[in-house]
Amino acid sequence: MESYIANIVKKVISLIYLIKRAFKDHFEDMILKLYTTYLLQASYSFYTWPSAPVLAWFIWENRQEFYGKKVLELGSGTALPGILAAKCGADVTLTESATLPKSLSHTRRSCQVNNLTINKHIRVIGLSWGLFLSNLDLLGPVDYVIGSDCFFEPSTFEDILVTVAYLLDNNINAKFFCTYQERSSDWSIEHLLLKWDLECIVHSINNLGNSVGLNIHDLIGDHSVHLLEISRKS
Repeated sequence: MESYIANIVKKVISLIYLIKRAFKDHFEDMILKLYTTYLLQASYSFYTWPSAPVLAWFIWENRQEFYGKKVLELGSGTALPGILAAKCGADVTLTESATLPKSLSHTRRSCQVNNLTINKHIRVIGLSWGLFLSNLDLLGPVDYVIGSDCFFEPSTFEDILVTVAYLLDNNINAKFFCTYQERSSDWSIEHLLLKWDLECIVHSINNLGNSVGLNIHDLIGDHSVHLLEISRKS
């Protein structure tokens, strides 16, 4: 496990240093540096898993769409996608389970090492999937909900999607972009999408990184990672 995590972190760092190009409208040419923090032999949320750099690349290549928008990240963990969105000019709120204070602290630490001041440049709050607590109503408008590898345990799939459905109900034009690592071909969210009146588009990740000569599969290795866009049924 230790060598696996070290390899993932190495790949994440290579991802960051390859981000060099920018759109003319909002950014000058730049090199964007991000840092991820992790703990060995810790819980799931302390690692940067292969889905995170894929979502980060998607956000980077669509940064014009995220610039100035209100973004909510579910299950942030080390928060690579959310921190990248904040660095690209989005108004970002990171979330981790309200019942996991150590994970919340680790998410805050990830912000600090990237020179993002909590409650100034970025927000971090406790949010437990499937629990509709008062802090959900305090979020205000949301343009994009994002999440990487939230669908890691079938018992939580409905909790995630009911939370997403609630957020999309309150933000009718919002979308949920998520990446997940396929761990079993028997796992599916199709029936839950139908139950909660959601629809899903699967985006190809094969061309992510092409603009800077990166093969996205160099970041994820042999893992199967999928990029989903979930919205309310039209």
